[in-house]
Amino acid sequence: MRVLKLLTWIVLNVGIFGLMLFVPAGTLDWWRAWVFIAVVFVAAVAIAVNVLAHSEGLLDERLKSPLQKGQPPADKVILILCLAAWGGLIVFIPLDVFRLHLLPTPGLLASLLGLGMVVVGWWVMYLAFRENAFAASVVRHQKERQQVVVSSGVYGFVRHPMYAGGVLGWIGVSMWLGSYTAALLTIVPIGTIALRILVEEQFLRRELQGYDAYSEKVRYRLIPFLW
Repeated sequence: MRVLKLLTWIVLNVGIFGLMLFVPAGTLDWWRAWVFIAVVFVAAVAIAVNVLAHSEGLLDERLKSPLQKGQPPADKVILILCLAAWGGLIVFIPLDVFRLHLLPTPGLLASLLGLGMVVVGWWVMYLAFRENAFAASVVRHQKERQQVVVSSGVYGFVRHPMYAGGVLGWIGVSMWLGSYTAALLTIVPIGTIALRILVEEQFLRRELQGYDAYSEKVRYRLIPFLW
């Protein structure tokens, strides 16, 4: 059963990206997209094998619905906005690359920088998964799992490293796949994530013992020395 859950998690991560890129592109002949999918696959397998396979509670949390009991109503609304903004950005990339061409295509160096940002972004998310066994996809107090504040590893640099990795990945994939316009439009999902962080932290300060002290210790939410 656990193996099936792990395979489901990997397939979902890889398959969602594949559908959102190749369907709007109208072609499978897009080697840069395949490189990106390969990075996602390697990252998903690494997280599954090295983290989720050893924490069935976290695996179950990551496979749950984005709308759950105990989740603040505000997070339900904001999470839907986040998913829409993120999904819209990914779908926009092939539309711009193959049809719209709104801005000049990034050069080789900019594209490689983007690919590097994708790899680093997934690495940061891997480290966040490895450190935090309570990294659920929704905001809620996991009392049944005796949730505690995590302040070690990447959580000692920013309070939301998984979001930070995601931001790097959004910008990076836009540049790697060839859309400066999409890179500029990442401000939309980043804005929704910033809003979610504010709601999430308000909830955690109220519900999770020790979060106030952690916030004092680690000052930055998303970007070191900035916010």
